[in-house]
Amino acid sequence: MSGSCCPSLEMNCHFDPYNAKKRAFSLVEVLTALAILALISSSVIVVIDRCATSAAESVLRMRAFEVARENMETLLASVSVEESVEYGESERYPEIGWQTVVETFYEPITARMWIRGVCSAQYNDPNGQEQTIELEHWLTDLTQDQLLQIMSRGDDGQEDLAAELIETLEEAAEYAGVEAEAVEQWLNNGMQTIENGSFVKSNLDLYKRNNGDPSEEEKKMQIRSEADLKNKVGPGGQGRSDEIDPHTGLTYGELEQMDFSDVWNLMKNRKQ
Repeated sequence: MSGSCCPSLEMNCHFDPYNAKKRAFSLVEVLTALAILALISSSVIVVIDRCATSAAESVLRMRAFEVARENMETLLASVSVEESVEYGESERYPEIGWQTVVETFYEPITARMWIRGVCSAQYNDPNGQEQTIELEHWLTDLTQDQLLQIMSRGDDGQEDLAAELIETLEEAAEYAGVEAEAVEQWLNNGMQTIENGSFVKSNLDLYKRNNGDPSEEEKKMQIRSEADLKNKVGPGGQGRSDEIDPHTGLTYGELEQMDFSDVWNLMKNRKQ
């Protein structure tokens, strides 16, 4: 029995160096496999990096859109608007800058003048490039009379408004030549201030003239808002056709007879 097992054991334990060498990987194969693995890994890393960059830019873009939309909603909720340019940085998202522009523009197809609001938000994308989100809304159309009012205000319109306003109670009392308590009584008796709480000189004059007790009809004639004040301090001579507009050199009668497009061109040339 022992003799029959030995040949079988020797056959099972036989080592063939040729077959062993055939089953192993060569150095070239190993290096090739590593190169392929490195190439695949680098491609995956590039894809992951691009996805992360795209996600970060999407977040910034959504934040910028949110800021621009909130500014537009605020603008649409305003009782009145005027030509202006405002800008700043978002308090919620410091990396987002914003700008709100209210401007007049001429629409040639319908030959009408409009006031439009443009709310934009800017941010730098992950590549350092500035990107802008912009929302535009046509707020209201303008009549030719309203356009002429805008033109006639001139560049010193804000200075004229400031000259008609008094900020503090003490300054209002000094202007009217009375005690501060008297001005407080006038307020209780219906004297009006504008939206930001400033006193209007004409309202103070009215109450001073009537010893603090004007009639109900006179009270209704008070300046109640900045828009009322602009109409008051603006050249009210548009009804006098022979009076010359200092900004264009034309009479108000000539301006009223002009087409929208011609008035718009005059307005653009004045701004340049």
